[in-house]
Amino acid sequence: MRAVLALLLLSLTMLAACGNETGRAGACVEHIFEGDEFTTCTYDPASQEFRLVWLSPSGVAPYRSFRSLSADYHASTVAFAMNAGMYDATSAPIGLYIEKGRELRPVSTTDGPGNFHLKPNGVFWIDATGAPHVTATDAYIALKPAPAWATQSGPMLVIDGTLHPAFDADGASRNIRNGVGVDEGGKAWFVISEQPISFGKFARFFRDSLHASDALYLDGAVSSLWDPQAGRKDTSHPLGPIVLVCAPSC
Repeated sequence: MRAVLALLLLSLTMLAACGNETGRAGACVEHIFEGDEFTTCTYDPASQEFRLVWLSPSGVAPYRSFRSLSADYHASTVAFAMNAGMYDATSAPIGLYIEKGRELRPVSTTDGPGNFHLKPNGVFWIDATGAPHVTATDAYIALKPAPAWATQSGPMLVIDGTLHPAFDADGASRNIRNGVGVDEGGKAWFVISEQPISFGKFARFFRDSLHASDALYLDGAVSSLWDPQAGRKDTSHPLGPIVLVCAPSC
């Protein structure tokens, strides 16, 4: 009996050390935070390839779904895919969008309604070495980087370790949400909530559980994930730009 108890205690200790991760091996794992479930998928530039995709190879029609994307990228090469920055009714990005160093949409500094314009908003971008970054839009413009890939969205969730000033701790607005943050080790964490949550809790998850000093909201309601290893391919609303991470290459 003592041996069984000792093994049980060891197992519980190991689970605690994993930071409340549950689930499986692979790019995506499940986390429990403040009683809610999140799926997190990591992009590690040391072992994976990153892309943003929007238009199909014809260069005219947007992909709009993981189903159409999977016609060009086989599941065996895909670590995960997730909707990227915000877009309009035609699936075109409404802010900065860069593919392979080519700017297809300029950075937006306009004011207006909706989450995109809840300033500060920001840019997720990949530099020439493959390293990921999250930068508030004004700081990005001042920095003048030359990204290989970039997508603009908003609002920022975490800015230099501080939550967005407009967020309540756990406000009344609830939605399925997804976003991206970069931790101290240089890994990008793409996160989707598995139930409707507030902005405040979503931001705290990035800061307090993933230790991301900067994080950016990507979208809500349309939030979608393709995780081939888990057999998951969400089908909801038509998508715009899509994050695509391959292991090791696409």
